[in-house]
Amino acid sequence: MTTFSLRFLGCKVSHTDAQEVRERLLADGHVEQRPDGGAEVAVVNTCCVTHEAVRKSRQAAARAARTHTRVYVTGCAANLAGDAFSGLPANVIVVPRPSEETPAFVAGDVGAIGCVQADARLDRVRAFVKIQDGCSFACNFCVIPIVRGGSRSRAASAVLDEVRRRVAHGHREIVLTGINLGCYRDRAAGYSLPRLVREVGAVPGLERLRLSSIEINHVDRELVSALRDTANVSRHLHVPLQSGDDRVLRDMARRYSAATYLRRLEPLADFNLTTDAIVGFPTETEHAFRNTLAVVETAGITKVHVFPYSPRPGTVTAGDDAVAPDVKKERGARLRAASEAACLARWREKIGADDVVLVDRPGRGYGDDYSPWLVQAPVGEFVRVRGAGVSEEGILAA
Repeated sequence: MTTFSLRFLGCKVSHTDAQEVRERLLADGHVEQRPDGGAEVAVVNTCCVTHEAVRKSRQAAARAARTHTRVYVTGCAANLAGDAFSGLPANVIVVPRPSEETPAFVAGDVGAIGCVQADARLDRVRAFVKIQDGCSFACNFCVIPIVRGGSRSRAASAVLDEVRRRVAHGHREIVLTGINLGCYRDRAAGYSLPRLVREVGAVPGLERLRLSSIEINHVDRELVSALRDTANVSRHLHVPLQSGDDRVLRDMARRYSAATYLRRLEPLADFNLTTDAIVGFPTETEHAFRNTLAVVETAGITKVHVFPYSPRPGTVTAGDDAVAPDVKKERGARLRAASEAACLARWREKIGADDVVLVDRPGRGYGDDYSPWLVQAPVGEFVRVRGAGVSEEGILAA
């Protein structure tokens, strides 16, 4: 038996990949401990979407190397060309493998002691189920197709089997994840994402279903219909924008215009819409940035995940970083301030209104549209609440 700790950096797909390694180690009879609990082995699942993400990934690996006998560096940054993890201690093992191969490699290197657990249960009240990986679209700034590879999808039967298993284990909410979720296809069985949403939503006992993120190109009539017709789908959708300026979008090779983005979101005006945006792209002027602010406001976006542009190795724009760091910082602060104001405005609309909250940690949970609530109720339970006020952290439940 080996003790291990696990940490992930980055997106929900990174979280899902890390959990797959965790489940494999638990199934082989190893024991999980907290990262500061003195475990023998550490797994650090990394991110490389920005230079800062790589820096934090390297720091996490270096810290783990001081307190663990072996450290496995997995995930996106592990697959990044170059020397991101060079110079770290000899007990750091970089695993540059596709996500599908990583759990077996780490488990094989740690060594199995027999299949003690036939199935390892996640500790959370929601389960992230990865249905797709990779991306075949080459946005000029994005390193993900390089480190993740082309788009590939799981068989619908495997997805549905996993969802049924998660629900049987007591997970109240399922989140379908992927790098480019709308590219999901099981051609042999005749599935695209809308059909999968409908059939996952129909799994007996599943109380809430969410999508982790979807590109605007895939928000079409068929998907909107599936989201609306499936009763347990959360009224929340995360749709990356990146920029609200058409010239910047063309320079990014994003394949849509600001008008297209707004038009495709119109049928989801009652959803809580969140997004990603990059500030300081090499051709972003002050006017272009103001266009981004305007699109965020017009679309009714609440939460904006703001990323300062960071040139990524191997991409078209790897050699271009024309916007000064202080300008990126100032624009990022303005966009975050607009996001915070939009969030507070939406939360205030909940005062006096009822919602159903899934409590996922002590004192906190999320409503049907993924708005955060402060509520005192048992973790893992759905509770009916009424808004009594708001704070900077969320809606206060009566």
